[in-house]
Amino acid sequence: FCLLRIMCFILILGFDNLINENRIADLTLLCQLFSRVKGGQQLLLQSWGEYIKNFGTAIVINPEKDKDMVQELLDFKDKMDHIIEVCFQKNEKFINLMKESFETFINKRPNKPAELIAKHVDSKLRAGNKEATDEELERILDKIMIIFRFIHGKDVFEAFYKKDLAKRLLVGKSASVDAEKSMLSKLKHECGAAFTSKLEGMFKDMELSKDIMVHFKQYMQNQSDPGNIDLTVNILTMGYWPTYTPMDVLLPPEMVKLQEVFKTFYLGKHSGRKLQWQTSLGHAVLKAEFKEGKKEFQVSLFQTLVLLMFNEGDEFGFEEIKMATGIEDSELRRTLQSLACGKARVLNKSPKGKDIEDGDKFTFSGDFKHKLFRIKINQIQMKETVEEQASTTERVFQDRQYQIDAAIVRIMKMRKTLSHNLLVSEVYNQLKFPVKPADLKKRIESLIDRDYMERDKENPNQYNYIA
Repeated sequence: FCLLRIMCFILILGFDNLINENRIADLTLLCQLFSRVKGGQQLLLQSWGEYIKNFGTAIVINPEKDKDMVQELLDFKDKMDHIIEVCFQKNEKFINLMKESFETFINKRPNKPAELIAKHVDSKLRAGNKEATDEELERILDKIMIIFRFIHGKDVFEAFYKKDLAKRLLVGKSASVDAEKSMLSKLKHECGAAFTSKLEGMFKDMELSKDIMVHFKQYMQNQSDPGNIDLTVNILTMGYWPTYTPMDVLLPPEMVKLQEVFKTFYLGKHSGRKLQWQTSLGHAVLKAEFKEGKKEFQVSLFQTLVLLMFNEGDEFGFEEIKMATGIEDSELRRTLQSLACGKARVLNKSPKGKDIEDGDKFTFSGDFKHKLFRIKINQIQMKETVEEQASTTERVFQDRQYQIDAAIVRIMKMRKTLSHNLLVSEVYNQLKFPVKPADLKKRIESLIDRDYMERDKENPNQYNYIA
């Protein structure tokens, strides 16, 4: 008994420091020493679990650490794995307790870790991520999947992952199609086919769009007036992709005509379908002539509409551009900022300044110079607002409500009559995300109000299914 107390003091005074200072040799000796005393390993296990939970909670719970949270979690997991391998000789009890401790602390803060893991994956899969070869990228994704496994609300991850994947696919920003498909198969293996069906649908849409465009190019060659604009369209199935707010803008007549030609072609092959153009996702390559010579610009559709105005005149005011293009106010300000205040200034702004004001005038910069022939003018990125993040999370919660309702109705339809506790227990078994008892109770009340089920007249703690 006295020896166990001394061992407790040793752990209290020094165990955390040994791990923090990465003193592997001393930790190994400590483990060997404790394993020789009855009850020693149990004490060591207890301190091991507490250390992981305390250290991990400090990473996850602090909003100021959000920027580096996922990388810190990955580094922490690597460190714990190394200690298990070298000091604890891959002992199953230490491995299992580590997994349980990770799962405990990572879910102390609902939703945010799932969102940040999705964004971390996006940063690794995006073109321009030159830090990793294909093999290193695969290894990084495997490590991220281990952290992902511990998360309860995986639907939050899916919502943010889907939003970022859509951007990568539509703007051609994927570092590697193989890496994208590898990540998809990892998610499918981990969460099942239902989890990835919409994500797979997005890839399928992109591949089908390529086939459609081959046929459309052939179709255009047989037109009497094929025009001088080369149009590429991605056909997106509404149910697979994130929800985009349609933005109506005023397109030049040549573009409108080409849209109509495509619409006739497409609906001729797929009658009964409805096309809705998403102007906010459009982009173009524009040819331009300057004193220095010809250039090409890779620009968004909104940037295109603004630049095309300068074929018709030398100077336009903010309000004139707004009227002529129909671009929404804040979107137009960001568009003009990118063209007149960014690195590649194709337009001159008067008066000078970083912000776009109502009275500003814009002229075409004929003296524009750039070492490259093809220049990408990045749209000024609006930082993902709190509202945007909240709306993505809100959509997840809305979907969860439908899933809870469906699970309750399924169970009641099969059982016909069930007590409250049994119903709650069965619903928890079916759901793949955490639900508070109070929220579950609200969903039951909602289904009673909508006549899917009723309380038993003699026993209010029991429910009957209404056929």
